[in-house]
Amino acid sequence: MKRQRVDLEKIKTIPLQFRKCKVSIDDFARPGRKGASFKEFYASLPNVLASQNLQALVDKITKAYKGRKMVILMMGAHVIKCGLSPLVIDLMRRGVIKAVALNGAGVIHDTEIAMIGRTSEDVGEGILDGSFGMAKETANFINGAINDGFKDGIGIGEAVGARIAKAKLPHRRFSILATGHELNIPVTVHVAIGTDIIHQHPSANGEAIGEGSLLDFRNFIYSVGRLENGVAVNFGSAVILPEVFLKAVTVARNLGYKLNAFNTANFDMISQYRPYQNILSRPTSSGGKGYNIIGHHELMFPLLYRSIIEKI
Repeated sequence: MKRQRVDLEKIKTIPLQFRKCKVSIDDFARPGRKGASFKEFYASLPNVLASQNLQALVDKITKAYKGRKMVILMMGAHVIKCGLSPLVIDLMRRGVIKAVALNGAGVIHDTEIAMIGRTSEDVGEGILDGSFGMAKETANFINGAINDGFKDGIGIGEAVGARIAKAKLPHRRFSILATGHELNIPVTVHVAIGTDIIHQHPSANGEAIGEGSLLDFRNFIYSVGRLENGVAVNFGSAVILPEVFLKAVTVARNLGYKLNAFNTANFDMISQYRPYQNILSRPTSSGGKGYNIIGHHELMFPLLYRSIIEKI
């Protein structure tokens, strides 16, 4: 029995010249020259995919800066561990970043850098003999600041930042928390009990940690409430800060803040569910756009930083 086949001679074609194309030679990368400036390098990037997203995000941040709009940086602790604090601090000093949100680990690495100029212990080695997270000075300093802040009615970020400044820790110029205190830029801390090494110590006070983090959540909502025509960037937090940001957006809208059009971005080494939904998609559904850019922090943040300062 003869099999039935379609007759491709009857297919309808279209002229290539009139077909819609997503990539043109106008979008191609351009070869550089030895000794070229960063501005020339930036202009040579291809106008496609992540490169296109990066350039669009830089334009949004630059526009927000020039228009005196809110730019929020949410960041996981690896941003500090990757040696990027000086760049964050410089953007704070330039007036680009107007609010910072950290998770609990961020406070630990920031404080240890300020104390001794080093951080990030060997977890695999320390967990074998029970010494992981047991540095006394780290816990006493941070928990002491949190406990005193609780008595004074201030959040964790301000309490620890003020303590670093007051104690004149030798490397405080590298502290995001101390810089926030100095410049009166809110640096808020959002803690999950049991996730941080300072919770292992007898100096930890759950009431103080909880109240301090709750106060910082309310401080963060105040910053989020001013995001209209601004930008919120999440760098490396996969769970805590995306969840905090989503709740802050809904509370701000519930309280009547205008939050119809703003832009967001998520930078991480892999694409994950919560940052995509809670940073890029749900908050911007009424206006604005979310940009997802994948890459290592130690490469992507310097690229973002340098791109911004060339345009402001």
